[in-house]
Amino acid sequence: MTSDIETRHTEKMKRIKAARDRMMAERTEERGLVIVHTGTGKGKSSSGFGMILRCVAHEMPCAVVQFIKGGRMSGERKLLESHFSDLCTFVVSGEGFTWETQDRARDIAAAEAGWEKAKALILDPKIRFVLLDEINIALRNDYLDIDAVVDFLLHEKPEMTHVCLTGRNAKPELLEIADLATEMTLLKHPFRDGVKAQQGVEF
Repeated sequence: MTSDIETRHTEKMKRIKAARDRMMAERTEERGLVIVHTGTGKGKSSSGFGMILRCVAHEMPCAVVQFIKGGRMSGERKLLESHFSDLCTFVVSGEGFTWETQDRARDIAAAEAGWEKAKALILDPKIRFVLLDEINIALRNDYLDIDAVVDFLLHEKPEMTHVCLTGRNAKPELLEIADLATEMTLLKHPFRDGVKAQQGVEF
């Protein structure tokens, strides 16, 4: 009986491998991607920073422009600035969450300054990957013009440069042009049970 199960498993895996090999052989194109991480669940920025660390590991020059956030030093920022500043440019354009600043004009000015810096980094021929952390929040609040952002990504982003945009409530216009879009779904969160944001998990 055991040998029959193992034989069937082996044959199934052979078929799967053959199909995967055929599929991989057909995927030959390389190009810079527009990647969107959105949704109510945790992990949007974490995933973006995971890709930044992959770039660092491959010695690929990269950059982070952090919108909205900025009031607290994160572990990612601390690590990248202290150990990998030669490979990763880190820009903080926000002053904290919008309910903390309580100043729309100042938030708009910060977002616009961050977007100008982001465009320069994306256009830099040395940089291969740019993470626009929480830019979706700036777009949702209309601190930035979604049409201008989409137009830039479609027509000015260098062909081989990857750009990842994170934050809740990604606008439909952005999702439409994305090559890869992932929605993080909230199932459970300790904050609802009275647990505060903790070092190493949230920041």
